Amino acid sequence: MSIAELRNLPRSEKLKIIEALWEDLSSDSDALESPVWHAAELDSTVRDFEEGKIEVLEWDDAKRQLLDKRR
Repeated sequence: MSIAELRNLPRSEKLKIIEALWEDLSSDSDALESPVWHAAELDSTVRDFEEGKIEVLEWDDAKRQLLDKRR
């Protein structure tokens, strides 16, 4: 299937394909390596959290804030 054909699929079909691809890719999690920059970002986030620079929110509040930003 080509990219052009994928673009013409309904959203529900695209989501099914994404789920199938993710299931296939994640079935061998040892083969998935995170890029080096992921570890650096995680370390930075932990440091910011420990220094009190990050506001911790409940998921519903965080989701609401993200949705408000999109509007």
